[in-house]
Amino acid sequence: MALTTTKAIVIHTLKFSDSSLIVKCYTQEYGLISFLVRGVLKPRRKGLKAGYFQPLTQLSIVFNHQKNKQLHSIKEAHVQFPYQSIFKDVKKQSIVMFLSEILNGVILEEEQNMDFYEFLEASFLCLDAHDKVSNFHLFFLLNLTKFLGFYPDENQSDFNAFNLEEGCFTNSVIGNYIIRGKELFLFKKLLGIKFDNINEISYSGKDRRDSLQLLLMYFQLHLNNFKTPKSLAILETIFS
Repeated sequence: MALTTTKAIVIHTLKFSDSSLIVKCYTQEYGLISFLVRGVLKPRRKGLKAGYFQPLTQLSIVFNHQKNKQLHSIKEAHVQFPYQSIFKDVKKQSIVMFLSEILNGVILEEEQNMDFYEFLEASFLCLDAHDKVSNFHLFFLLNLTKFLGFYPDENQSDFNAFNLEEGCFTNSVIGNYIIRGKELFLFKKLLGIKFDNINEISYSGKDRRDSLQLLLMYFQLHLNNFKTPKSLAILETIFS
């Protein structure tokens, strides 16, 4: 057993006792790992700070990695990329709350996935850097499906409908999860959009809400036991 250093993104934090936290992180080197951070809530604690473990904070951590261990112990932690705006902006805070809840429910891999880590890292740096973020969560959810295995098949995108259950475009109107018309138009707007262009998507508050509900249904159809985040109501209120 040796000390190892890795970058890590905080996914979920749970209060364990009056002074301790259980922190779930997605690490660059090992994938999903949970830590018991003892005494971090004590007043005037030296070393590790509770503020390090806010959702989606990007850290550099030092810990003893032991395969198959359920809870590891962090020896050292430092903020890798201090966010300049995320924790000061109400809209961004609501997005962070929502996305961390989504990620906590869908990330199951305890294996390294460098591409996924880089996606998360770049996404949250982008969220921090941009002022207009009303469509960010829609873009993030759609692109998250690439790493979960059900990104929409963009072949035949000229067809007049999309089958949410099959994840592909179609000309068939038979089925319970076929979208067309305005729903299809809004869905296709998101496809192929890059980070720097997400603000070019013009959505009304209703369009944004409808697109989010459509994406959540898409997740429910492709992920067993997917639960609608409790923070959804807050997000919809902020961006209505």
